[in-house]
This record gives sequence, structure tokens and C-alpha cells, in this order.
Amino acid sequence: MKKLFHLSMGLIVLAFVAHIIFTKAVMDSAEEKSGQPSKPSIVSEKKQNLPKNNKRAMNLTSDSIPVMAEKEFEGSDLKLDKALKETDEYTSYLATYKSEGLKISAVMNVPKSKGPLPIIILNHGYMDPKVYKSGSGVPRELDYFAKHGYVVFQSDYRGYGTSDLDPSNDVRPRSGYVEDVLNAISALKKSDLDFLDKENIGMLGHSMGGGIALNIMVTKPDSAKAYVLLAPIHSDYKVNFDKWVKTEWPETAQQFYRIYGTYKEKPEIWESFSAKNYFDRINAPVMLHQGSADSQVPAEWSRDLFRDLKDHKKDVAYHEYPGEEHVFSSGAHSVAMKKTLSFFDKELK
Repeated sequence: MKKLFHLSMGLIVLAFVAHIIFTKAVMDSAEEKSGQPSKPSIVSEKKQNLPKNNKRAMNLTSDSIPVMAEKEFEGSDLKLDKALKETDEYTSYLATYKSEGLKISAVMNVPKSKGPLPIIILNHGYMDPKVYKSGSGVPRELDYFAKHGYVVFQSDYRGYGTSDLDPSNDVRPRSGYVEDVLNAISALKKSDLDFLDKENIGMLGHSMGGGIALNIMVTKPDSAKAYVLLAPIHSDYKVNFDKWVKTEWPETAQQFYRIYGTYKEKPEIWESFSAKNYFDRINAPVMLHQGSADSQVPAEWSRDLFRDLKDHKKDVAYHEYPGEEHVFSSGAHSVAMKKTLSFFDKELK
């Protein structure tokens, strides 16, 4: 009788364990079939295998710079879908690639000169996605560098152009855009396009795109050999949040608080979104351009950024343009581009 009793209890326990395993498998399968990008999650230092001496790495989120620094970005499936225009110097293509399960659109300008050719990644600033079209934001740069022998690649980012939407991206600290640019670089390197010099990549970002470049240079320092920032947003995420999200998108701000907490509640998480806390990781030269009369990005932000990078012993050059606004006039833009071209030529050719 005792043996029968023990046997029965064993079968009950096994059945209970099997039920738990089956339930979890069903739930995991449902998540995979949904096709939705994963929501930001709180992760521990142990789970992410982060450096034990990095106290900031504990209990951060999947959007935190130390966590993203440990992630492998597997962008792929780069395709040149169709030619948009052809000039005497280059052909412009609409391209697509995969980023975190999303299909992202982009514009690639390919010079007609003999390859392999160095690559410049362009990061556009914020625009209303409803009015944005592929290649918007930095069209002058797309044209200029292609005419001077560079393959120029501009990701539209998720939710822009004909890219797939990511419902969670508006609430996240723009980390989805960082993912898209890093995955673009991965897709370029994996492609079989023989006109690409995959060892010589530069990056230029304007406004929000400059902030994306800042985060990339501290998240994956070897992504590019040289960086150019045009009137970049602040390297402190809270400063940007207070200036734009709180005032222009208050409902989004409330959603952000519910996911990440307020700064008072979770300062370590907020600080982990800020490139300024990781400037020691930068290993490439930086050129910074700023208009003194910029009404969107105060000139003092770029002056402070220059001083901070200098204090960290980084290779940085700063150029300020008197009376220029957030988007440079043709004269100032021409001067800035000549300086930028000389900088890229030195570092990438």
C-alpha cells in the first residue's frame, strides 16, 4: 500500500511539472507568433554578464547603454530595391534591411567611381513621420559626399519612410533608432556588395541624429572610424526629455514614467541612457559643428560637449558659426561640409 501511495504522489508531481512546462511553452510560442518587437525589460547584471565592477550595470533596462553594449547586433538582408535617381556622379537607391525583426527602409547613394569605396552613415534628425519621406532630413549631405567618392547610407529608422512600425518606440529613449543604425552597419558588412570598403566607415548625425551618433560611439565604439555631429541634442538624456518629451508629448512622458520610473525614483536607469556617463569608451575622432543662434539646440550644449570630451582626453574639434540657426544657411553649410570632407578624407581614405 505504501509503495502504491508513493507511486501515486510521484505521478501527481510529474503531472504538475509537465503542466507548468507546457503552459510556459504555449506562452513563449504566442509571443513569437505575435511578431511584435519586445518591450523594454529590467535586466540584472548577472543575466547580461556585465562587468562586475560596473555598479551602473545592475538592475538596468534593455535600453540602457551598458546593456546595449553587450548585445550583438545582427542586421541583415540588405537589398537595393530600386533606383530613385541617377546623376553624372552617382546613383541613388531605395534600400531595405532587417533590424530587430523589422524591415527598415533607407537611401543609399553609390558613386560611379571605381570601388571599393568608404562609407558614410547619415543619421537624420527628428521629423514628423507623417511628412517624412525616404532621404529627408540631410539631403544636402546625401548628395555632397556621394559626389566626393563616398557610398552614403541613410537609414530612415523604424516608423519612418516605408519602414515597419514599432509601437513601443515612441516611449523608449530613442534606443530603437540606435538599434536600427547599428543593424544597418551590420547589414552593410554582411552584404555581398563589392563596391563597399567595409573597413572604413564614418558617421554624421544632425540634431537627434547627432544624439544617436553619440550613443553609438559609447555603445559600440568600433562602429565607425570618425564621427561628425551637426548641432547634436544633449548627451544627458534627462535634459532632452525635459525640453521636448515633457512639454510636447506629456502623455508619452507619463507612459515613460510608468515603464522606467521618474528620475527621482530610478536615477540609475535615467543616467544609463545618457552618453555623457560613458565618454571614456570613445575611441574615434569627433568633429562638432554648431550655429551660435540655434533656437532648437542651444549653442551652450555643444560648447559643453566639446569641453566634456576634451576633459576625457578625446580627439575632438569644434567649429561654431556666428548667427547660424539649427539648419545652416547655404554659405555656412558649404564651409562646414568642406571641413567635414577634409576630416573624413584624412580618417577614411
